[in-house]
Amino acid sequence: MDTHIPDSIDKYQIISLLGNGATSNVYLAYDAFAGRKVAIKLIKLAALSDPENGRTYRKLLATEASLAGRLNHPHIVAIYDAVLGPEKNYIVMEYVQGETLEKYCQPEFLLPLEKVVEIVFKCALALDYACKNGIIHRDIKPANIMICQDGDVKIADFGAAVLTKNDQTQLVGIGSPLYMSPEQITLDSITHQTDIYSLGVVFYRLLTGRWPFEAENSYVLSHKILHEEPTNIRIHRPSLPPSLEKIVIKAMNKKLQERYANWMEFSKELADIAHLNVAPEYVSETEKFNTMRRLQFFADFNDVELWEVLRISVWGRIPAGTCLVREHDAGNYFFIIADGEVAVDKGSKSLGVHGAGSCFGEMCYIRKDATRRTATVVAKTPVTLMKIKPASLRSASAICQLRFDNAFLNILVDRLSQADTELARL
Repeated sequence: MDTHIPDSIDKYQIISLLGNGATSNVYLAYDAFAGRKVAIKLIKLAALSDPENGRTYRKLLATEASLAGRLNHPHIVAIYDAVLGPEKNYIVMEYVQGETLEKYCQPEFLLPLEKVVEIVFKCALALDYACKNGIIHRDIKPANIMICQDGDVKIADFGAAVLTKNDQTQLVGIGSPLYMSPEQITLDSITHQTDIYSLGVVFYRLLTGRWPFEAENSYVLSHKILHEEPTNIRIHRPSLPPSLEKIVIKAMNKKLQERYANWMEFSKELADIAHLNVAPEYVSETEKFNTMRRLQFFADFNDVELWEVLRISVWGRIPAGTCLVREHDAGNYFFIIADGEVAVDKGSKSLGVHGAGSCFGEMCYIRKDATRRTATVVAKTPVTLMKIKPASLRSASAICQLRFDNAFLNILVDRLSQADTELARL
């Protein structure tokens, strides 16, 4: 086993060895130019020159290298750089502190139900993003899904990916047999539905701690995947709700026409059951994301930008009658109403009732400093609110800030139009 640790790899200063495998070593390194820690996968030259598997390894390396800078999603491990040459071959990736999902597929370490749904939901959206960019992962399994120290999720290792827009020659036999779809086994054409099937198997394992198919060898395993139905998840775990059973069955359906047709269909059904076994005051990230997607305020935001908003916002459920903002008080945050209604008053005059998708307190961001509130806002019904500090928004990406600027502008235009209408009536 080669455990020699170099001082550096080109411009990257090596900090430590993270892992050692048959085909590569993975190092923790520091990129002084970008000012960040990175993970570097250094491919062993012996693997690339192997007479039996060298061609496959080179193909996988070239595929992963081609994705550098292409996948910018909060739930995909970013590939920053790649170097392919006669003496040195490596991939520079985002450094993720955490562990894979493998541990949580064991019966004694199963995660809470709502957390499992949230993980699969995030993976579905990340794979939908990849699919829209012409990329099919083809090797979805717990070992390739990271759960970070902060509880977030990231999909890793796109080396086996199929690039649908320009990859005319696909390597066969790529993937992990226990997670392979029927069409992978029969060497049929690969589509995004292959990843849906594999994520369905991951879902099955996270829910039950069991394999959908168990076999003594790969031949028997392949026969079961092609011709037998997996044991129902509720036999392994009777407390699971029937709605989850239906989702797993559909994701793992052998027939493409009866499997989920696309990621949005899959993620929508996950979102619909995201509230299962969750305390009333808890708002899951799955529920938050889908709530934002429905709000007119976020109509121009894409999925990546919505996840960014989710990271900079604080959510809460507030009972009816609560005073949220008081006229003349100082304030350095603004709100977006996710659900419910608020009443807005200025002095003794009512300015109306605002519902989901409306915002208030945004002048503290527009004026770029803390400001006095110009109205009093009280929860007319129980409300779910997003609270965002201007400083947090200013630390977001430029495109995310631009989306907010446009959304605020649209709201101000609507308010002015409404004020003109009311003045015309006087």
